[in-house]
Amino acid sequence: MAGSCVVALDVGGTRMKAGLVGEGARVITERLYDTGREDGPAAVTERLVGVVRQLVDGARERGLRPSGAGVVIPGIIDEGTGVVRSSANIGWRDFPLRRHLAQHTELPVAIGHDVRAGGLAESVLGAGRGERDLLFLALGTGIAGAMIMDGRPFSGGGYGGEIGHMPLESDGHPCGCGSRGCLETVASASAVGRRYSERSGGPATARDVAERVEAGEPLARQVWQEAVDALTTALLTYMTICAPTQIVIGGGLAQSGETLLAPLRAAVTERATYHRPVRIVRAELGDRAGLLGAALLGRDA
Repeated sequence: MAGSCVVALDVGGTRMKAGLVGEGARVITERLYDTGREDGPAAVTERLVGVVRQLVDGARERGLRPSGAGVVIPGIIDEGTGVVRSSANIGWRDFPLRRHLAQHTELPVAIGHDVRAGGLAESVLGAGRGERDLLFLALGTGIAGAMIMDGRPFSGGGYGGEIGHMPLESDGHPCGCGSRGCLETVASASAVGRRYSERSGGPATARDVAERVEAGEPLARQVWQEAVDALTTALLTYMTICAPTQIVIGGGLAQSGETLLAPLRAAVTERATYHRPVRIVRAELGDRAGLLGAALLGRDA
């Protein structure tokens, strides 16, 4: 009897990571494709169909039986209905992606949000194994969260987990969402680089700032502490409402390791009062989290 596998796609604005994932979350094949968003949303849709079909053919050549497909993308994704409410990176709006892919690939299909899928993978396979109430926070170009509550991702019709748009500074930097002073304008990797550059007069990335923090540079430490303080406020707010037992930090800013996590743990501990005790750890799955999360969704499709 042929072994089973799922087709998994983690679709970004520029590239999509696609592969076959077998039993035990073993990645059998993995490949990068251009998303091709410059050709328009209809072309991206057809490219997705083509990639899924190509992976199905490849699985069968290996003697594997594809049992389903999972596709995760950024944006406002309603997992329950399989509809992409809005994905600015691709150009879809109110598009029934699950139905379209199922019709054109003859596979059961699940779609999901990339960060929620990554959080699901971390809760099942990564740093959050065994935890039923956790927050996965991705600190990259922006900030997004995956809320795992009682062992299941919380979607809120596609709107849950947008912690990066928690307002913190009423007169702060403009945010891409249309507001000002959101968390991601202070504490994302891109924001840390931008805020340091504005004050130093020279270009810098978040990695540069982290290295200068470790070297003891006062300006870098100031910018870094502002990010830590903003994250602490956001995490305490989430802890007050949802009471997680673990917070898993991923994304580019998490690459700094204890340079970020140590002061963040200290600040949360200092400011917490009656809150449920929480452990703050670094994500384990890296840039495979979205692909593995897509595979978990596809397995359940």
